[in-house]
Amino acid sequence: MRPAGRHALLVELPDAERTGAFHAELLRRRAAGTLPPVEEIVPGERTVLLDGVADPQALARRIAGWEVPPVTAGDGDVVEIPVRYDGPDLADVADLWGVGSGEVAARHASYTYRVAFCGFAPGFGYLTGLPPELHVPRRDTPRTRVPAGAVALAGPYSAVYPRATPGGWQLIGTMPDPAPLWDLTRERPALLTPGTRVRFVPLGGAA
Repeated sequence: MRPAGRHALLVELPDAERTGAFHAELLRRRAAGTLPPVEEIVPGERTVLLDGVADPQALARRIAGWEVPPVTAGDGDVVEIPVRYDGPDLADVADLWGVGSGEVAARHASYTYRVAFCGFAPGFGYLTGLPPELHVPRRDTPRTRVPAGAVALAGPYSAVYPRATPGGWQLIGTMPDPAPLWDLTRERPALLTPGTRVRFVPLGGAA
């Protein structure tokens, strides 16, 4: 733990799993009213930034004594994402998984995911939950344009592109209407926020 300016604390953790557990513990304590005043909690892949802290050093001493349990399957709201498994990289992912293309949808949709952190673009959530044997590399050559709604894999993460951007992830499907992923008319524009659980629901048209 180290101060980040005068009123923030950066907590570094050894891996994404323990980062998620620590973030969940912060949210539990804040909901219970036992977390000292913190204006903003910003998780990353292996860090959590606590911003708007009156005394970062005092908070660091307090956190050092916490016992942080692992994240349980029932923690967090659930968002369902409809998907047509029709992505251009579906066959490549099937080869990497050692299954037929039609099996990719069943496997990918069989897990419950969790938004570990957000970044890259507004509303872009990095979802953990795939077992290690299903992790896939990024493409050797990134695309100059990935369409909004593309459902993608890279390393340990799944994601849904909320808008068209360049990208090097493996595209396995499409969310027909990606507009809910980022909606400025809502109080909370991002649909997928850290800690949210996600399930993918296959639609007709899977390869």
